[in-house]
Order: sequence, then C-alpha cells, then structure tokens
Amino acid sequence: MEFFCVTLLNGLSYGLLLFMLSSGLTLIFSMMGILNFAHASFYMLGAYFGYSIGNWVGFVPALVAAPIVVGLIGAAVERYGLRFVHRHGHVAELMFTFGLAYAVVEIVQIVWGRTAVPYRIPDFLQGPAFTIFTTPIPAYRAFMMGVSLFMLAATYAALRYSRLGLVVQAALTHPESVEALGHDVPRVFTLVFGGGSALAGLAGVIGGNAFVTEPAMAGAVGSIIFVIVIVGGLGSLVGALAASLLIGITQTFAVSADVSIASLFAVTPSSADTASLSHTLLNTTVARIAPILPYALLVLMMFFRPRGLMGTREA
Repeated sequence: MEFFCVTLLNGLSYGLLLFMLSSGLTLIFSMMGILNFAHASFYMLGAYFGYSIGNWVGFVPALVAAPIVVGLIGAAVERYGLRFVHRHGHVAELMFTFGLAYAVVEIVQIVWGRTAVPYRIPDFLQGPAFTIFTTPIPAYRAFMMGVSLFMLAATYAALRYSRLGLVVQAALTHPESVEALGHDVPRVFTLVFGGGSALAGLAGVIGGNAFVTEPAMAGAVGSIIFVIVIVGGLGSLVGALAASLLIGITQTFAVSADVSIASLFAVTPSSADTASLSHTLLNTTVARIAPILPYALLVLMMFFRPRGLMGTREA
C-alpha cells in the first residue's frame, strides 16, 4: 500500500509537470494550427533563465521573471518570424520552428556552455514536506505539484472568465467574426504564442533543478510533449491533462517495477534456448521498457482512435 501511494504521488507530480509543458503547445496549436517543434526549447530557456536569475536575485523572483522573459521571446518569435512564414503554409512553419530549435541549442551552448549547470533546489525547499507511512515526500516535489495545480486553475479561469479568454476562445473557431468586432486577431495570436511559451518556461524553472539543466534537456522531453498532445487530442487542453497524467503515472509505476515481463504475466520462459529472442524479452524487466511505453501508447492510439482521447480537429 505504501509503495502504491508513494508511486502514485510521484506519477501525479511528473504528470502535472508534463501537462504544464504540453499545455502551451496545445494552446498554440488549437488557435494557430502550428505544431511548434521549438516548444521544448522554451522549456530549456526557462530552466537556464531560472538558474541565472536565481543566482542573481533568488529563486522566488526567478520563478516569476524567467517565464515572463521566455514569454516575451516567444512573442517576438511569433511577431517577427512565424507571422511572415505563415503565408507559405504549414510546412514552412514546421521548418522554421525545427531550425529555431537547433538555433536555441547552439545559443545556449555559447552562453552557458556544453555541460550541465549547477541549478540546485533552493534551501527553503530542502527536506521532506510530509510522510506517507514511512516514506518522506520531498518538499520540492510537493511545491512542483502546487505550482502545476495553480497554473492549471489560473489558465482555466483566464480562458473561461476573463475578457481576453473569451476573445481567445472566439478566435479559435471564428477569427473573421472576432476581427469584424474590432479585435486585433494577429495580436491575439502573438499573446497566445507568448503565453504558451511562458508556460513552457515556467515548467523549465521548476523542472530544471529537479532534473538536470543541460543543452540536451530539450531533446529529452521534446518527443514526449508531442506524444501527449497527440494522445490527448490535438487542440484539447482537457485531453492534454488526461494524457499527461496517464503517461506520468504509467511511466512512474513502470520505472518502479523491478519485475520481469515473464513474472508480470505469470509466464515461464523456456530454458532450452537462453539466447533466443523470446527468452530475452520475457526476462526483460518492466523498468527497462518504461521509456518506450508512451510511444507504444501513441501507436495504439493511432490505430484505435486517431483523433486522440478528446481531439476535436486534425493536424
């Protein structure tokens, strides 16, 4: 029971971090139809800006300032880059963001170096927050969950109840009507792209010191983001949340399961040929196949529900 509760809590915290990272990409696609290959790069920039600003003024100011800086960079990318590329179609947009991702990695290596930076958890968040049975839960993990839930509630409230949120929702489906009412739709696009980038930056600030802040961190999470967006359903925030929690919990339980596939399914591998492929696969531990589980889920989703869990539009 203790193992189940602790692993479930760890999976929820990881899933919420994934949602914070993927929600910005979902917002951008739902409004602009752009699958931004450079989205994970804004996550990386958030971690690096969080590290640099934190060394200067402290972690709490960095938690606010770094996402704002990343959001402004994202808004500038949309205003002075994507807006001009958009007229040439989706392929040009994909190539632009693909190249941007590589450019950001090179810039990060020039500014901060090629090795990991010592981005540490702040002292006031060291130690346990509470204990489940006999297992202490780190204070920073609880903090990550709190920030993620606050972001989720704030995003929902902004989209549902604020004037800007109502304009954004209307522009999702009827941009011409919104523009006819006097709203600057291109400016709304810029705000959405900047806001989505800021959410990725926030995920980088709180995830960079929990994991590792180094130039390869964008590539490590970039593919997972697209799996979440596709499994959840292109353009669906609720679907992205469901997919993030599903993948976060599944991977966490899989990593923690030190049992072979044969033991899991109560199958006894034949001892006649220990070098056979089937014998090797059956004796592989579940933890070793944990990294491929999200992609296996993606393949199954493409077979049985191509639109995703709650998708409303196609790419």
